[in-house]
Amino acid sequence: MLTNGGIWRDTAGEIIQAHGGGILHHGGKWYWYGENKGGETYRKGEIDRTDVIGISCYSSTDLVSWKHEGVVLPAVAGEEDHDLHPSRVVERPKVLHHRASGRFVMWVHIDTWDYRTGHAGVAVADSPTGPFQYLGSGRPLGHISHDMTAFTDERGVGWLVHSADWHSALHIVRLSEDLTEPAEVVGIEFVGARREAPAPFQHDGKWYMLTSGCTGWEPNAADLAVAPNPWGPWQSLGDPCRGGVDPELTWHYQSTFVVPGRTPGHFMALFDRWNPGNLGDSRYIWLPFQMNGADTVIEWQDSVDPSRV
Repeated sequence: MLTNGGIWRDTAGEIIQAHGGGILHHGGKWYWYGENKGGETYRKGEIDRTDVIGISCYSSTDLVSWKHEGVVLPAVAGEEDHDLHPSRVVERPKVLHHRASGRFVMWVHIDTWDYRTGHAGVAVADSPTGPFQYLGSGRPLGHISHDMTAFTDERGVGWLVHSADWHSALHIVRLSEDLTEPAEVVGIEFVGARREAPAPFQHDGKWYMLTSGCTGWEPNAADLAVAPNPWGPWQSLGDPCRGGVDPELTWHYQSTFVVPGRTPGHFMALFDRWNPGNLGDSRYIWLPFQMNGADTVIEWQDSVDPSRV
């Protein structure tokens, strides 16, 4: 069992550092990738931050016990202009498996400390545990990119969903066949709604997306939206969060990923509770839920056994 909001430790007893993360299922194991924020939190300008350490990877056979596989995309300390320099921003990693080549492709938000650059970066590896080779970054098809996610759909097509135009919209981008480049913007959605932290998933022939409002480190209401396909139209189903303390503020957490369960129609939503004063002590909650169309709810649970989802 995992205690939601508690301190989660790996099999070596160390605190799990996998913030803003995503999970890949491959070869009978789950791999959890996330930001390692184990360094000192400090304030620069109006922003709380830690120096970049890199992207951590953990592996598990049951989604409960996690083995640390190391920092699979480490910071590059010696080059101040490098995207992965400790002074930069490296956030929200998501890893895809390219079926034809067998390669693993990581997409990650890359930025300067003040979030003025707005890039999406990409790295590749021959193994889910890396090491990942960094290929570079850019603004996807010329559009600024902040909070983002990447995933492959049921056909194996890759998608990048990112907050664009200073959080005024979410862009839905089809990736190239090899998953390493943006190929086409198929939708500009949620215009003016200021949504971020997208977590898309599929069910029963439809596309769904869990998102957060855009209020920095401050909590806000979640939203679940549905569409017949990636290019929409997308319709909000409202806030699905129920129970616990302050569900209308997503229990003070923010969405990061949705994991399909073993049973059709069952999923698990992953959230981070950011701690601006000590980012390395930001906590996790994982909440199982069952799809029920427009009446879908995500109910608070004090503890969860992800192996049963």
